[in-house]
Amino acid sequence: MYDPLKTTCDFLSSAMPTRRQVLQVGLAASAFLLAPWNAWAKVGKALTTLPERTISLYNVNTGELLSKFIYWQDGNYIKDALDEISYLLRDHRTDEAMEFDPLVIDQACAISQAFGASKPFEVISAFRSEQTNKALRRQSRRVARHSLHIEAKALDLRLPGVSIKQLRAAALSMHEGGVGYYPRRDFVHIDSGPVRHW
Repeated sequence: MYDPLKTTCDFLSSAMPTRRQVLQVGLAASAFLLAPWNAWAKVGKALTTLPERTISLYNVNTGELLSKFIYWQDGNYIKDALDEISYLLRDHRTDEAMEFDPLVIDQACAISQAFGASKPFEVISAFRSEQTNKALRRQSRRVARHSLHIEAKALDLRLPGVSIKQLRAAALSMHEGGVGYYPRRDFVHIDSGPVRHW
């Protein structure tokens, strides 16, 4: 015999999430919130097997060089090394420096590993003060108003011996952050923002 009350109760109980489903959603949400802290582990699988991470950077604006510079060892970033990298990547126009996002350094390290590069990255632009960004924006509309360069989360670079097209392909293959392609100006932009490309 048809019982409308029982049918309604059965429907509601089937629509209600189980305790397991609630826990699964909670765990998924927690993982999502923690993702930025674990993002470095996804950047270039090769990095996870290295005992140490090194980077070679040449600032074309100042002539400064860090060669095979160890910035990560024994599972940890080295604060003093990151400070030296941040100084090399400072705004050369104002001489201001900001602590650089190590996730971008990891991206560059992974790209360098992929090519077995022996030469340093040539850094065209890294940290920019807001003052510098505004000045560059007046010269070109291609400069973003809220650029990640202002937050020390972006690098414009090239790698001697590697074409800009190859560099872009390697950066895109990581599926990490933003990748900008500037063949006329001979550099690729990488950043630790949302995954996107232009």
